[in-house]
Amino acid sequence: MLSCDICGETVTSEPDMKAHLLIVHMENEIICPFCKLSGVNYDKMCFHIETAHFEQNTLERNFERINTVQYGTSDNKKDNTLQCGTEVNSSIHSGCTSNPKNSAQSLIKDSTLKHEAFYSENLSESRKFLTSKEKQSGLTEIKGSIYETTYSPPECPFCGKIEEHSEDMETHVKTKHANLLDIPLEGMDRVQCSGDLQLAQQLQQEEDRKRSEESRQEIEEFQKLQRQYGLDNSGGYKRQQLQNMEIEVNRGRMPPSEFHIRKADMMESLAIGIDDGKTKTSGIIEALHRYYQNAATDVRQVWLSSVVDHFHSSLGDKGWGCGYRNFQMLLSSLLQNDAYNDCLKGMSIPCIPKIQSMIEDAWKEGFDPQGASQLNNRLQGTKAWIGACEIYILLTSLRVKCHIVDFHKSTGPLGTHPCLFEWILNYYSSEGEGSPKVVCTSKPPIYLQHQGHSRTVIGIEEKKNRTLCLLIFDPGCPSREMQKLLKQDIEASSLKQLRKSMGNLKHKQYQIVAVEGALSPEEKVARRQASQVFTAEKIP
Repeated sequence: MLSCDICGETVTSEPDMKAHLLIVHMENEIICPFCKLSGVNYDKMCFHIETAHFEQNTLERNFERINTVQYGTSDNKKDNTLQCGTEVNSSIHSGCTSNPKNSAQSLIKDSTLKHEAFYSENLSESRKFLTSKEKQSGLTEIKGSIYETTYSPPECPFCGKIEEHSEDMETHVKTKHANLLDIPLEGMDRVQCSGDLQLAQQLQQEEDRKRSEESRQEIEEFQKLQRQYGLDNSGGYKRQQLQNMEIEVNRGRMPPSEFHIRKADMMESLAIGIDDGKTKTSGIIEALHRYYQNAATDVRQVWLSSVVDHFHSSLGDKGWGCGYRNFQMLLSSLLQNDAYNDCLKGMSIPCIPKIQSMIEDAWKEGFDPQGASQLNNRLQGTKAWIGACEIYILLTSLRVKCHIVDFHKSTGPLGTHPCLFEWILNYYSSEGEGSPKVVCTSKPPIYLQHQGHSRTVIGIEEKKNRTLCLLIFDPGCPSREMQKLLKQDIEASSLKQLRKSMGNLKHKQYQIVAVEGALSPEEKVARRQASQVFTAEKIP
């Protein structure tokens, strides 16, 4: 029986001792590339790596490369292994023929040296092989052991981030993707997660503040539009009239006695529903006829509407009442035209609250339900603006035949509207070239609407150079200015407030309401039904 001097194990023969030394003690040179474990055989080392270092998905392949470099897989490596084995066996055989103890120690020493030489030789060859691979793949540097050369840095399976070491990757996954792993956080991990949560909450709060600010701005814009169009429940004509008169008294521009007189007149006007006439100017059409007969040498021909009174805005409707004032102008002309006596019999110029009531009555009859809905089916007690549609349904409800024409885009250079001017010229001109210079037609004035304001067209003049100029009554022009046109000798400068050339009318869109005659009761019903889907004639 032979006993191993290294571990004390006994074997029955020299060949068994040789095998024992080679297998048990020579293979102790295998070292774990991760934790430097040694002193175990090949199978145990594999088991150790697979159980202790399972997170590296390429370890088995890397370990096989290490094994290949150490022990060889090619034919040349097999020869070296056989040669090494032969040398070891020879050493064991020669050592065992003398003193077993000394022979075993000599054998181990000699074999260890030979194995180290073998390992160094193969390590050099492996590094040469990896150097060639480095050149092929474009790598810039190889450091450390064979494992470090062939080992791929771990990549995060969630976000793709690459860390140099497995410990760093483990920390990254636990801190950045703890919610996916459902792993409870501790210590610094919990601090990191808490910081991320705080950042997320700050971002959410910032987003909430942004949305709140946008919502606030939308509400303010909507309220601004409500105020602009008189739908903010701030009262109507009566309240505004009283408030503005009180301001005039406080500023010393109206005596208290006049305040009480005007308040009483207003209350009476509202009670009977008839305009008090304090903003009316009459006789302008007649004055213009005299002026064009005797002056205006640059004018070839002029067409004037039938007689019409001018109405301007008062303290009660300033800023929103232009549509109502233009209706009063148009109605003043129709009331002086015998063609409309039947449909307007016994009617007077209504005050603004009365006009609002008349439009509401037209809605109740079934006119323009869509427009009524947009204005909440209510005008009385508000400062709501009215436009061409409300003028149309009001006139139609009174059995006045009219239609809306929409000039929805510019038809000339620099945003001008020559088609609008030509349409109005055709409306008023009914006679040929031989007509007199001044033509007083029986045509009613035209309601003219654009964004934010409306006016009344009372005629059109044609210059000797064939350019056209509209004559317009503006409800924003006060009586003191309009009365300058009543003088016996009208100055040309006074007509500037009436004359509007193409260059003066450059809004994007215009609408007109033109009166054409009276309606029969049957025609009124037909037009009421047609107003369920409101449309206007578009030019061009």
